[in-house]
Order: sequence, then structure tokens, then C-alpha cells
Amino acid sequence: MGTRIIDIKAPTGYSDEELRQMVARKTGLKSFTWQIEGKSLDARKKTDIHWLLRVAVNAVGFGQPEEEPAPGLVIPYEKRNKRVVVTGSGPAGFFAAFVLQRAGFDTILLERGAEVKKREQGIIRFERTGTFDPAANYSYGEGGAGTFSDGKLTSRSKHISKERAFFIDSYINAGAPAEIRYMAYPHVGSDNLRRVVRALRDQYREMGGEIRFETTLTDLETEKGVVSGAVAGDQSLAADYFIIAPGHSAYDTYRMLMRRGVGFRTKNFAIGFRAEHLQEEINRAQWGMRSLAGVKAAEYRLTSEADGSHPVYSFCMCPGGMVVPAATGPELNIVNGMSNYRRNGRFANAGCVAGIHPDQLAGKTVSPAEALDWLENLEHSFYEFSNGFQAPFCTIGNFLAGTEPSKIPETSYPLGLKPARLWEMVPPVVTHALRAGLKDFNMRLRGYGSGILLGLESKTSAPVQALREPNGLCIGFENLFIAGEGSGYAGGIVSSAADGIKIAMNLVNGD
Repeated sequence: MGTRIIDIKAPTGYSDEELRQMVARKTGLKSFTWQIEGKSLDARKKTDIHWLLRVAVNAVGFGQPEEEPAPGLVIPYEKRNKRVVVTGSGPAGFFAAFVLQRAGFDTILLERGAEVKKREQGIIRFERTGTFDPAANYSYGEGGAGTFSDGKLTSRSKHISKERAFFIDSYINAGAPAEIRYMAYPHVGSDNLRRVVRALRDQYREMGGEIRFETTLTDLETEKGVVSGAVAGDQSLAADYFIIAPGHSAYDTYRMLMRRGVGFRTKNFAIGFRAEHLQEEINRAQWGMRSLAGVKAAEYRLTSEADGSHPVYSFCMCPGGMVVPAATGPELNIVNGMSNYRRNGRFANAGCVAGIHPDQLAGKTVSPAEALDWLENLEHSFYEFSNGFQAPFCTIGNFLAGTEPSKIPETSYPLGLKPARLWEMVPPVVTHALRAGLKDFNMRLRGYGSGILLGLESKTSAPVQALREPNGLCIGFENLFIAGEGSGYAGGIVSSAADGIKIAMNLVNGD
């Protein structure tokens, strides 16, 4: 049996049988098997939009001998008599615990939020009543913030090929669509993610792992750089190692770690708003037509140098999705985006944010703790403006011209809109950068200026970064690790999972 990789240009609405015929014509073969290795949409010319496919074709006596697959992640099992407490069930925390349990460690996974079904019920109540549930919301709970998102699995991180492959295989084995292995811009969809995280939880428990939901880490017992216990409620959990994967929104956990001597520094991050459009308008702008056979919904990725000092870019684009209330506390008003696998909603949304440093926002040099305080106060000011969770909004035209919104438009946001002078609700440096960036976006994507802006989008990443060793060990500690987005060294589902896996494998291999 031999194999050859071929490239095929295919119409967007192709069927499996049509693809088989295209492979047969290109290779001259009658008997073969094939699998897609890569798939990306080429929409550079609206008159010739097509898929670019990379296909591995296998046949007797064909091409080169079939190559052995590259060695994957090797997780050796042995009963180690070592206990690890992991905090946070997002991708970093869960996969750290998952790998360690598989390797023979005794692991306990603590999660401040609820399991996914209860979390889903809490979100439904929140969107119907505006009553925030600290244990069941878009930010906290089983699977982390990513569970209720689009589930985008793109990553620019380097040197994570083995970890990424292990993560993707684990997702597919837990019910994610197999296409995430080869799509150029893979996504799972929030509807699929809820099933995936439940299946992974079951696998983890079958290996002997323990998960405690609605259990918040409130303190660490430390002495001379050694952590002896993790305090949750009235209980202290002893362990040999502790891995903290809090995500980028658990400011109370950050503050506790700072009190316990974990070092942090401030770093660049981004804030702004969420732009919403009718999905049909984005489709027409990208494809020149309302819909395209074989493609769910059009996406966009926009960047601008803006004012030359603060880049402006789209973030977490959710085609056919909705804007959601992503509050992390009862008096904080934040928005984010989500979409399901089919991406068939009426609206499209994406963050529109400006990259900036906390010192520039505060107008002075700030400590990591002060950066958190400043950002939390900004999030609270949006809650105060609406006296609740209505999203302050204006049109893109309003923002550019500095004019008041005249009417409330249609929106996917479930808790309603409140007209606002958004350009006055963020620091002038952010407004200046966003106005320059929005002008660029208007020129580069036809119809972009017809959209609206909803605020506040402040959770692109944390404004702080932990001081840690290359293996994830917190500097000054012997057995405390910090992982994922909460560490400031990862961003997104894939890179966060890879970070947790790397830290776990360092423990497995004794590094």
C-alpha cells in the first residue's frame, strides 16, 4: 500500500462522491481510499470561491510507501502515590488533571462553577430574568468560559504539535466533529462543546479522577515556598503538587495568589466593544451573495495599525451567533460572543478591541493589583450606567461621529440594549484608537459601518502575567504551578490546553 498527497480545488457544495471522482480523475486510479488532510476556503475572488483540499490517497502500488505516523504524546502509566490538586476545569486545568490521572497520579479537580447542565440552566435563567448566578454563568463552570463560545480551535502557538494532536484526538473521541482535525479554522460550536466536556468528565472519572464542582479555592497554605494545602470552604486539601488554572477572569484568585507571594507583572491586553451585524450583510461583503452552498456562514478577520501606537483588531468572530452577557460578578457588565456548530443564526458578532497597556489606561505606572482594580472598576461602571445587564450600545456611525443613538435596533443580545455615548465610557486613548481602526474596517469590509457596538468587551486576556519558570512553576515556589490563560502565557482553547498538558508532562517526566 502506498500513499500520495494531492491538492484539489473543489466547489463549495461538493459531495463525497464528487470528491471521490475528482481524486480518481487526478490520480487515474479506480480503487483507492482517501482522507482529507487539510481544508480551507479560498474566497479571494467572489466569482471563483472554492475549497482548497489536501487529500491523502492510498492505493496498492501507488506513490511512496505509506509513512508511519509521527510519534504522539506518550503518557507512561505507573502508580505514583503522588496527589495533585488542580484548580479550574477549563482546558488548561482539565487537561492537566486528565493527563496526570492517566499517568498514575491521584488528582482532585476543583471548579468554582457548576457542572455543565446546571450551568446551562443558570444561563437560561440569567437571560430571562437578569439574575446573575455566581456558580452558573458564561464565565465560570465546567469547561471554563470556552464551553459557551464558538469553540474556535485555531492557535498561533509554536512547539505544541504533540499536545495539540492529543487534545484534538481527545475532543473527537468525546464527540466533537472529526473535521476539527483538518479544517484550517476549526470550530466545535457551543452546542457540541457541552456534550464534549460531559464526555471528557466521564472519562476522567472512569480513570479514578475526582471533580468537585461549586468549590472555590479561597486560599493556599504556604511556608518557605512550599504549598501544603489548598483551602476550599472549610476544608484544606493536602497534596504534593498544586496547579492553578483560573482563567483570565478570576480576579479574586489572582489577588489571593498575590497575597501568598506569587509574582505577577502587568502586560499588554485589549479592551473595546463587540460589533454586531446581520450575518447576511457579512455574507454579501465576503462572498457577493446571501449564502454559499457547503459553507455555513462568512467570517472576517480585521486588523488595523489605527493610531500607530495601539493596534485595533477583530477578536473571537462568531458567525451566525449571538452576543451574550458574560458578567463575572453580580455588578459587572461585560459582553462576549458565542455560536453553535451550524452557525445559522441571523446575526454575526466579533470583538472590536484596541491593544493597550494598563499603565496607559490608568495614566500612571500601576502594579498588577492596581491594574485588576482599574479594569474591574471599568466593568462596574458599565453595570452602573445600565443599572443592570442591559448592554450600552451605539451604532458604528454614532461612535465615529460622536452622535447619540436615535433608536434601538434588532440584536441577538438577550437582555436588551441601552443607548450610550460609548466613546465617553472608555479612556480617550481607547476611543482615539478605535475610531481610527473602525475607519479602516469600513474601507476594507463593505457594509461594516452599518453595524452596532455593544460594550464592554474586556476579557480578551488578563492585564497581568504570572512570573513562572519555563515548566510552569511559580518563581519562588517548589510545588505550585500556574497554567493557561490565567497565567498570561496562553490564549484560547488550544494553547491553554497545551499549556496544561505541558505542565502535567513535566511532572510525569520528573522535569
